[in-house]
Amino acid sequence: MRVLGLLLGILLLAGCAEKAPAPEKFQFTAKTLEGAEFRGDKLVGQPAVLWFWTPWCPACNAEAKTVEALAKRHGKVQFVGVAAEDQLDAMRKFVSDHRMSAFPHLADLDGAVWKRFGVTAQPTFAFVGTDGSVELLTGSPTEEQLDQRVSSLVPKT
Repeated sequence: MRVLGLLLGILLLAGCAEKAPAPEKFQFTAKTLEGAEFRGDKLVGQPAVLWFWTPWCPACNAEAKTVEALAKRHGKVQFVGVAAEDQLDAMRKFVSDHRMSAFPHLADLDGAVWKRFGVTAQPTFAFVGTDGSVELLTGSPTEEQLDQRVSSLVPKT
């Protein structure tokens, strides 16, 4: 009996136990601008930043370079762009014009991901903690403010 209990304990510690389902807002699939499937549940358990933008938004255009630089600087944080309120060609042009290659961008053509996260304006940042918590910030913070907020997502070791 002790051997069985010990074996069960080892299996639990090794991660063989069934994982809890992802919080509801992360239970989605979407297509990237390139047509690849993206699963929201892959963000659970890691720090992440979702950047909700539109191609025609002046603030989004102004901060694109900053967001790209932040994604490159913070390799331990998963960045995801979520484009909406326009056509796929305009979204692709935005990414190309701003030379954004550090992270994937979703084509949220029907606004479903925006709705799931409660986003009503652009630009909006969703800061995702390793515990699945989400904090929204609408508007255009400075690069320093964004850098501090993104840094705070990574657990200190």
